[in-house]
Amino acid sequence: MIHIEKYGAIDIGSNAIRLLISTVTLGDDRIPSFKKTSLVRVPIRLGADVFKEGKISEENTQRMLESMQAFKLLMGVHNIKAYRACATSAMREASNAQYVSKLIREQTGIQIHIIDGKEEASIIAATDLNTFIEDSKVYLYVDVGGGSTEFTIFANGEPTSSHSFKLGTVRTLNDNDGKQTWNEVKSWIKEQTAAYEEVFLIGSGGNINSIYKDANVKIGKPLTYWYLANYYKFLQEFSYEERVLRLGMNQDRADVILPALKIYLSAMKWAEADYVYVPKIGLSDGIIKTLYQEVKANELEVN
Repeated sequence: MIHIEKYGAIDIGSNAIRLLISTVTLGDDRIPSFKKTSLVRVPIRLGADVFKEGKISEENTQRMLESMQAFKLLMGVHNIKAYRACATSAMREASNAQYVSKLIREQTGIQIHIIDGKEEASIIAATDLNTFIEDSKVYLYVDVGGGSTEFTIFANGEPTSSHSFKLGTVRTLNDNDGKQTWNEVKSWIKEQTAAYEEVFLIGSGGNINSIYKDANVKIGKPLTYWYLANYYKFLQEFSYEERVLRLGMNQDRADVILPALKIYLSAMKWAEADYVYVPKIGLSDGIIKTLYQEVKANELEVN
């Protein structure tokens, strides 16, 4: 006999807002199976507002509100058991974040949790990341977002250190990253990886997922540093318009993909990593996992 439930995760990022709905199936072995049922992505670039003006514009506030109303309806149709909405870098820095959160809560009932970089990294670590990590290898996990990038070192199968930096694709596009931030990231990576002979990268984020898909490599196989470097040079030969028209990229991907590649390539260079694995997991997956565990823990307490 199996038991099936659905859970929802709303990820309010600096480049886009996503709704992930996952189906959790519990079989006779009592080990839950998580399957992505639906993913809706709305390209509301909150970081373009916040990293320039310090707040979310009225236009994007309205777009957020309408997106949340749509998400609430979709979650109702899917008959989900529970959901959670988490906001990251852009909302963390927006001066009107509390106003926007209150407006959305009052009109949709959705409570937005604005999480810091440490909590964001912790949620991501709750994913199936451990299934991709071998105890005998050392990994630098790099999750590139629009406003921040989370770095985590894994050694002997366990996370040993992590750090969140204000370095992201939208922030870089707006020239809000700063040389000092890049130097801080470089120093941190070099310091954390110096003791290891070989380090492998694990890449997370929409841009690296898109690159991995286009690479047509066998699932589970890593991309090489040289592949990413050559792809970076290739994309630089095209203007933003050409990337959209000639290469068929989505308009909200065609500009941020270059700064994303720059971050991944820099991290690989500083860690002296030749390969990057792309498991296609991220914050939304972590939200689903942690939410499910909390729900089950509460049910046990009640029983």
